Amino acid sequence: MTVWTPNPADVLPDVKLRAARVVEALGTWGPGKAGRAAAAARLRELGVDDGVLTEALPLLGAAPAAALEVLQAQYGGILPGSVSVLVVCRQWRGRPDGPARSGGTTVDVRLRAAPREWAVTQVRANDPGPPSPVLSTPARDVLRSARIELPPAARADVMSGAVHDSVLTALLRLSAAYRIGVSVIRSGHPLHVFGTTRLSDHSQGRAFDTYRINGRLVVDRATPRRLVTGYMRAAVRAGSLNVGGPYLPPGGGGAFFSDATHHDHVHAGFST
Repeated sequence: MTVWTPNPADVLPDVKLRAARVVEALGTWGPGKAGRAAAAARLRELGVDDGVLTEALPLLGAAPAAALEVLQAQYGGILPGSVSVLVVCRQWRGRPDGPARSGGTTVDVRLRAAPREWAVTQVRANDPGPPSPVLSTPARDVLRSARIELPPAARADVMSGAVHDSVLTALLRLSAAYRIGVSVIRSGHPLHVFGTTRLSDHSQGRAFDTYRINGRLVVDRATPRRLVTGYMRAAVRAGSLNVGGPYLPPGGGGAFFSDATHHDHVHAGFST
């Protein structure tokens, strides 16, 4: 299992690393270390107040052993002195000598600046809900696509039926030209645009974030800028009215925006 580390080009790599290590500690345990009390002890070893466990319970369980792999950590929002990091993960639970059950979630870790290191103030693990008995054709096509990489929480979002067909159709259109690494669709994203009272398109099933294009990380300095800006333009052609990324496409119109939060992914939002 690969241990996740931030990319050197990240704007706040130490913040991402702290968020990832907290989620790893909560979602990984050996024999005799299951349950809330043991998880609280693991948090205290990291210097984190165990009060954050209240919203992190989906990461825990009664299985005798579990292992958690962080697939990606991206920003949910960056403000002076406070940050939201969305930790995308896969988790295996089971007995050390038996088959393990695979799952996973996306965790919204909130941190604030402190004198020695960033303090973890909230760990919110999301449960996408049960799968819908009836799915639209675009939903079924996205789930079957070999060119659209969906982490566990995003896959569960699609299976729940809570993602608008505008999002799914755009993913399918984009996948004709690109291999898409999706990080977040609905679950795990802050309910409101970070630092505001405005409801996020993600929480309404009307947006998706891409962290990898054709196998290249959006945040990586070695990824050609034209690949990212070309993908951003293609997202607009696929119907997105609100596309954010690490930089603005040359001559781009009002559909595009760029800021530190979107330094590590491309956001595509839709009106319906």
